[in-house]
Amino acid sequence: MQLNAQRCLLRPWHPDDLPSLVHHANNYRVWIQLRDRLPHPYTEADAQAWIAHASTQQPLTNLAIVHHGAAVGSIGMTLNSDIETGTAEVGYWLGEAVWGQGLATAALTTFTNWAFSQFPLRRLYAMPLATNAASRRVLDKAGFQLEGILRQHVIKAGIVQDQAMYGLLRYTA
Repeated sequence: MQLNAQRCLLRPWHPDDLPSLVHHANNYRVWIQLRDRLPHPYTEADAQAWIAHASTQQPLTNLAIVHHGAAVGSIGMTLNSDIETGTAEVGYWLGEAVWGQGLATAALTTFTNWAFSQFPLRRLYAMPLATNAASRRVLDKAGFQLEGILRQHVIKAGIVQDQAMYGLLRYTA
């Protein structure tokens, strides 16, 4: 499976993505904006574990963002269950070397269209740190709407921070 996002390609993770993944993920400026499930420092063992996990998922929900033949980031979603069935949280990151090129917006727009076409979802949402202005711009450009600010909602690097809540509905009334 491959999704053409114009500026980049979205595809399943491959073992040969390991060097590029370590290179782009082992960056403090990337890590400081993300959940702690992306470790820092990011090692070869971390990359091997992620690729093994992401490439064997059923259903497939995490994809590599590929630019000029190299995996430069990741995009995926967590499908919810119980009373949140029909919703999924979207997450993405890019290596610093490719920031500011429109790749995240292209990847997110393509990914959300694919997710709505492949899964019985009525809603996608994302929860960036409120201070992550770049990610918030990506969400705005991809059609997500700011729904609120969760005050003092997370602790990242020992600092209590706000988190923004963005949502996108499959159908709007």
